[in-house]
Amino acid sequence: MQLSGKIIVVTGGSGLIGKAIIQHLSQHGAIAINAEIGVEDDWNTNTLHCDITNEASVSSLLKKVVERYSKIDGLVNNAYPRTSDWGNKFEDISIESWRRNVDMQLNSCFYLCQHALSIMKEQNSGSIVNIASIYGVVGNDFTVYENTGGMTSPAAYAAIKGGVINFTRYLAAYYGHAGIRVNCVSPGGIFNHQNPRFVEQFESKVPLKRMGKPEEIAPAISFLLSDEASYITGHNLMVDGGWTAI
Repeated sequence: MQLSGKIIVVTGGSGLIGKAIIQHLSQHGAIAINAEIGVEDDWNTNTLHCDITNEASVSSLLKKVVERYSKIDGLVNNAYPRTSDWGNKFEDISIESWRRNVDMQLNSCFYLCQHALSIMKEQNSGSIVNIASIYGVVGNDFTVYENTGGMTSPAAYAAIKGGVINFTRYLAAYYGHAGIRVNCVSPGGIFNHQNPRFVEQFESKVPLKRMGKPEEIAPAISFLLSDEASYITGHNLMVDGGWTAI
């Protein structure tokens, strides 16, 4: 992939999928900036502190990157902040919790894109990849959560990820004239040592009969950021083992 020398900011680069994204980008020649909340700035590892729920922190992050590298070629909106009651069933979700999660996840995506795109527009180039989900595309199959001790898929998740996907299309249409591409990747279920009953039930529904791995998501993101995807924008790339094909 043609990523050599590209400066790419990845939010949540220390998380499950984030680590794989950082590693894959770096292996293909990019300078991958890990924007994380629980760290201090360390240019030796290209790790920078950023609280994506704080617009001033986002602005500061991007300013630091531009001051050091004079450009930002790519942004991956991967961070996944959420409230402590994120796993509540629909009827138990408070409106305060709903608003907070939408603000942390969807609204942060808005101003991350807005700030990054102002930089990319001046460059007349750039690429953004937003991380969405299968549940931003299709309805939830709640049978995979049966007999799992209360596991569920939060209602806000579907609303937020669906919003991210169409927001991506909006940005692709709005900034195409500036040579900027905006796409998203929708992972399916990723194995992370979940309840064995859930894993069994989920995998029985996937055409490939298994959950995905973080390292299977990262190459799709790298591809969309690379020059090989130079004529792809407004696309939602499903990496789901065939979940949404049936």
